[in-house]
Amino acid sequence: MDVRDRILKAAVSVFSEVGFRGATTRRIAQAADVSEVTIFRHFGSKGRLLQEAITCEGVQAPRVSLPETPEDPGRELLAWAGNQFHHLQERRSFIRTCLAEIEEHPEMVPPGSPPALATRSLADYLRCLRTMGLATAPFDPDVAASMLMGTLFADAMGRDAMPDLYQNDPDRALAQYVEMFLRAIGARSTPVPDSSWQEQTQ
Repeated sequence: MDVRDRILKAAVSVFSEVGFRGATTRRIAQAADVSEVTIFRHFGSKGRLLQEAITCEGVQAPRVSLPETPEDPGRELLAWAGNQFHHLQERRSFIRTCLAEIEEHPEMVPPGSPPALATRSLADYLRCLRTMGLATAPFDPDVAASMLMGTLFADAMGRDAMPDLYQNDPDRALAQYVEMFLRAIGARSTPVPDSSWQEQTQ
């Protein structure tokens, strides 16, 4: 990893822990094992450094995408939902900090975030399901996509913060979210197996 990437990684880590104000160039320099002069030489200012670091971290997308031509909505949506959930949960500290900082520093939040792009992709997939006759209930694909993504987001962000609300196993919860979603859109699919979503990515 080169110096610039090391600084960006350290900036994300420090920002996630202490927010914009606490992420001083001195603290970031210590985490990256470089001098503050090196930070300013590469980025010019703390604001530019954090903006680039947050943008780079924010555009990292999950690896599982929905197929252009659906074949098995239950299996495809379970694999996609599990990957989205895992991606969000891994970055929950970073995401929570961004949400806390968005009012004071709206410029820090990059456009075209992975959740927004994933929601649009899901809406396109749902339109395809309907065109192919695989989803027969009347529904708005954009609203339905936002609903499922919102459910995954809430669980990924809230599971450790509100354990009384999320007492069930994450894998079981994901399978049930997808199964209920399929029923709501009238999808014709084999039942979603009550097992780990990782098995659906094999």
